[in-house]
Amino acid sequence: MKQPDDRRTAVALAYNAGQSAPKVVAKGRGLLADAIIERAREAGVYVHESPALVSLLMQVDLDQHIPPELYLAVAELLAWLYRLEHGEDPEPSSSQRTHLP
Repeated sequence: MKQPDDRRTAVALAYNAGQSAPKVVAKGRGLLADAIIERAREAGVYVHESPALVSLLMQVDLDQHIPPELYLAVAELLAWLYRLEHGEDPEPSSSQRTHLP
């Protein structure tokens, strides 16, 4: 049997133009995480797997904006998704690349 800390974890973010930063709109562990992931996939939303980033985002309260310390990591992920969705090369050039958590 898995320990509670080994359970799947998920965080959903939402961002609308004009907002100061993305918000945490759902988060959970275990069955709740599975439901968040399933709902995202059903809606055609990309599910990114990054345990380090999820761990940091789990510390943000629901309906709260992400903290400035996570802006760069989340912005790079959103830029990557934008390029992917618009048929561009999703990988940034080596001069643009930074290390996401």
